[in-house]
Amino acid sequence: MSRSRENTKTLEQLVAELSRGEKVFVVLKRVYSDVKSKRIKLTDPNPPKDFVEYFFRADYSLWLWSVVVLVVLTLLLVALTPIAPWVVYARYVVGSIYVLFLPGYVTIEALYPREDDLSPLERLALSIGLSLAIVPLIGLVLNYTPWGIRLDPILASLSVYIVVIAFIAMYRKYVVLAKSSLFRQA
Repeated sequence: MSRSRENTKTLEQLVAELSRGEKVFVVLKRVYSDVKSKRIKLTDPNPPKDFVEYFFRADYSLWLWSVVVLVVLTLLLVALTPIAPWVVYARYVVGSIYVLFLPGYVTIEALYPREDDLSPLERLALSIGLSLAIVPLIGLVLNYTPWGIRLDPILASLSVYIVVIAFIAMYRKYVVLAKSSLFRQA
């Protein structure tokens, strides 16, 4: 966390310094607006040294692990539905996210790896719209395979697509951060 190169502080130090006599929430709001207006530049004091460390650091890869957990949860719920019929309601919710959001989300993350490329609302809208385009295309390709359009091939192909594109997006995000000044050690 720094205001300039010669005045480097941690975020905790800056908030403690500014919060004397003020509520912490007000100070955090002011610091957030300073970061958004680029008067304060946040840097990672201990950036990962390589892709493997980047991959396993939760502060960089939480989104990827959330996607993988949602894919695995969807597969588990589909497998458990014949055994425990009450699981079908959770399957509807998680399956909707799996089909209507995740394929587009990982594609958008791969296409626009920088956080400031798109706003969160644009990412959400494009993720849903792109999912509505990708899923039928995967179904069209499956129609011309020996497996056809059935539940198991659709689950397998969507899972492979989501996980592969998510890992591609993760690598692209690593490359972007490795080239940026936010990632370099002082």
